[in-house]
Order: sequence, then structure tokens, then C-alpha cells
Amino acid sequence: MAIDNNRLLLELEKQRREINRSIINPAIPELSLEELNPLLTMVAQARKNYLCCLADMAKVCQGKAPDSRQVATLRGFRETYDELVSAVNALETAIQRDYLDVRTSRR
Repeated sequence: MAIDNNRLLLELEKQRREINRSIINPAIPELSLEELNPLLTMVAQARKNYLCCLADMAKVCQGKAPDSRQVATLRGFRETYDELVSAVNALETAIQRDYLDVRTSRR
């Protein structure tokens, strides 16, 4: 029975790859490292904003608990950062699983 399960799982993975590639690849142009730099820069900026907000809040609060407005501001920066990181991780997974075409250098 284990052999049948392994065959099914292999076929499932193959089908998943083919379906994802057929849907995702036409929608996103071939990627290069140069084209990914603005995306990575955007995530780094979001990380910086989140961490700077925390540091600024610590200076203002001087060891006291932040108020709800300060927490809401920090939350907004975190949500932006988390969303961008999730999106980059999804892109990385799509590249790893060969759903997207990539090239090593600019044409």
C-alpha cells in the first residue's frame, strides 16, 4: 500500500506543479535578480519603519507602557512588514517550485 501512496503523492506533486506553473507563470514576467532588488528594498524599508517605530516609542514611553494610539501605529507598521514578508516568501516558494521562469542576468 505504501508504494501506491508514494505514486499518488508523486503524481499529486507533478500535477500541482503543472497547474500552478500554467496559472502563475503567464501572469508574471520572467524574473531576474535586478528586477527583484526594488521588491527586496521595499521589504527592508518596511522592516526599518517597524523597528524605528518601536525604538521611537521606547524613547517616548521611557519604560512605561505605550498608549493605544502608539500600539495602533506600531501594529500598522508590523502588518505592512508581515504582509510584505509573506508575499516575498510566496514568491520564493514559487521560484523554488519552478512555477516561475527566472534568468540570471538582464537581457
